[in-house]
Order: sequence, then structure tokens, then C-alpha cells
Amino acid sequence: MTIQDNKVVHLAYQLEVDGKIEDQASAEKPLEFIFGMGYLLPKFEENIKNLKQGDKFDFRLSAKEGYGEPNPVMIGDLPVEIFMQDGKLMEDIVFVGNIIPMMNQQGGVVPGKVLEIGEKTVKMDFNHPMAGKDLHFTGEVVLVRDATDEELTNGIHGERKSCSGGCGGCEGCGSDGDCGGNCECENK
Repeated sequence: MTIQDNKVVHLAYQLEVDGKIEDQASAEKPLEFIFGMGYLLPKFEENIKNLKQGDKFDFRLSAKEGYGEPNPVMIGDLPVEIFMQDGKLMEDIVFVGNIIPMMNQQGGVVPGKVLEIGEKTVKMDFNHPMAGKDLHFTGEVVLVRDATDEELTNGIHGERKSCSGGCGGCEGCGSDGDCGGNCECENK
């Protein structure tokens, strides 16, 4: 069976960036996803399409093909007050280089990297951590199988389930609490 749309794929892989392993999954704990549903970078999927169980892969994605170039619009100053508790800066959380989960206007969690701490503002970068970087993937296809109807509807791990409990509650969302646009709340 080859990797095509609506197939469940298990991959063992390593992601190397600037000569350093940044991410990996083993054959015992593989990356599992449904091909063609937008879970992975489009160029990544393009490079593994039509592979089958046991096939190995080795390819590179340019920054443009990966997470794009850093966007200056994604860097901004936030009022220092939002990082204060009892009148003091939360220094255990707010320090240069730390990644802090922040909430966007849609209520989703977006990681922001602290760049500078000033008297009145904290400069944060909300670009993807891999923006501007070339990506080198190597690995092997561990398994390819048909997705069940339930997996196509709900996702392998329930990540595509509809929201329930009104717009305040969400079941089956990703670990970041974002329904990824699949929320079926009436009061959106």
C-alpha cells in the first residue's frame, strides 16, 4: 500500500536544522497522521507521497518550503503589565529567550519568544521557531494503512472532533486548545 490521501501513515524520522537534530520519532513511537488532511507541511507530504512501508526517505526543504521566512509583523511589543503579578515582573517566566504560551484574539494558544524586556514593554517574536531555516528530513515509512471512517471524521487522536459545551468548552482539540477552525459552536 502506498502513501496517498486518507491513508494513516506512521513515520520514524529525524529533522536536522543547522547540523543539529531538532526533532525525531522512533519506529516504536512514530509520527502518526492521516495523509492529505493538512497535518504536515505541503512540501513534506509531496516528498513522501507514493512511498510504501519500509521505504526510506532523505530530503531537504528550503525555508520558503518549510515555515517561511521570519515575518517582521510577527514581532511586537506587549505592555510589561501583562507579565506582572503583585506589581512584580514574573522573572521565572519572562526572560530573554524563553518561549511563553500566549493567547491570540481567537482564544488559541500561540508560542512567543521573549526578545527584549524593557521598562514598559516586552518585545516578543511570534514567528514559528523554524521560520527562516532549511529543514533536512531523513527516515523510514513504518506503516501505511487505510484510515477508518471514524479516523477521517475525528482524527487519529480525536483532534478533529467538533467542539461541544458551547464556545467556552472544546473537546478533542489539539494540545494547544485550538480547534483549528473545526469548531461547530453556534455563537462563534
